[in-house]
Amino acid sequence: MAENVRLAFQGIWSHKMRSFLTMLGIIIGIASIIAIVSTIKGTSEQIKENLIGSGNNTVEINLYEGDSEYDVEYGGSSYIPLITEERMEEVLELEHVENATFYYSRSYASSIYYQDTSFSGGSIYGIDLNYLDTCGYQVQSGRGFVQEDYDEFRKVALVDSNAAENIFPGESPLGKTIEIGSEPYVVVGVVKLDEDYQPDISTLSEYDEYYESIMGSVMITTACWPVSFTFDEPLNAVIRADSTDNMSSAGTAAASVLSEVIDNDTYGTNFTYKAEDVMEQVKNLQQLSESTNSQLLWIASISLLVGGIGVMNIMLVSVTERTSEIGLKKAIGARKNWILAQFLTEASVLTSLGGIIGVILGIGLSRIVSEVSGAPTAISIPAILGSVAFSMLIGLVFGLLPSVKAANLNPIDALRSE
Repeated sequence: MAENVRLAFQGIWSHKMRSFLTMLGIIIGIASIIAIVSTIKGTSEQIKENLIGSGNNTVEINLYEGDSEYDVEYGGSSYIPLITEERMEEVLELEHVENATFYYSRSYASSIYYQDTSFSGGSIYGIDLNYLDTCGYQVQSGRGFVQEDYDEFRKVALVDSNAAENIFPGESPLGKTIEIGSEPYVVVGVVKLDEDYQPDISTLSEYDEYYESIMGSVMITTACWPVSFTFDEPLNAVIRADSTDNMSSAGTAAASVLSEVIDNDTYGTNFTYKAEDVMEQVKNLQQLSESTNSQLLWIASISLLVGGIGVMNIMLVSVTERTSEIGLKKAIGARKNWILAQFLTEASVLTSLGGIIGVILGIGLSRIVSEVSGAPTAISIPAILGSVAFSMLIGLVFGLLPSVKAANLNPIDALRSE
């Protein structure tokens, strides 16, 4: 085998220009495939990051009444399922759940006042001690909530950076008193998400969510929530999974645990907790992107077919040129298998070299595409290895006919060819 490889390189080097032109179809095909696969992978990762958030891995779990999300401001049900401390602990102990938080939420409506001015359009939350850490908030100034705030029912509040700008333009919100549900609260801290997120807006509900986010959020403790609102409002939850891939399973498991507190049969209700299936949205968008790009892969594969035909053609020429050499080798005892292996090796080495050059060119091409178009790319190691192996397979397939022709030459006829 080593001798066959040496002879293959010797033959390629002896006809450098011809060999390069033969490899050109393979090079272009492999480079195109690497560039397209890198773009597909990069786009898929970008879709996942845009929807989920880099490193966040949080899943929202909300209460539903039938097929609609329950809105406490319009619900009016006589029975509200309450989540006990035991259920909260059970959720925290679930597999793949790193952290969990339970909170109340409403829109601003006309519930927040500062210096006789009301504010609407944002959100107000009643949060526990885990909320900031689970949802990825950092304290910008002031402080977060501490256990004493809950134990002593302190009327303190946090505002995010957007709410700070909208409610307290040009001044520090720290120490200022705002009115929430007719109760005074002192702002003790300003918080901000670790990373800004600008979503794509294509529906009215997405616009509403985005509008609330830019208007900002105000947070008070869960202990003081009943003081400003009511006692029987249901809690929602957010869990943080240990990895992106486990988000769906962890969210489903947590929703199942929370739904166990609901006794729909006794009260004739139709409540249930459901986890936001972000991964399903990711998969749908990724499949749409990949189905479009797969068509490009088929087009790029055509050049590999053309390259394979070129390899077959040049190997047939090589057999014709070396007929007397083949006859001489067979005359001194070379077997058909040895001749077959020699020409198959030469074809495989030729296409493998083309594959390696194509991989290098494809990586460079993907970088150029990323710089020029701004499209994300991610190099796929399996795609690289598969491309080289595929190029070698092309050499074996398309080099088989010339190799068989060489192996079947009659030694006497081959020697007479001169």
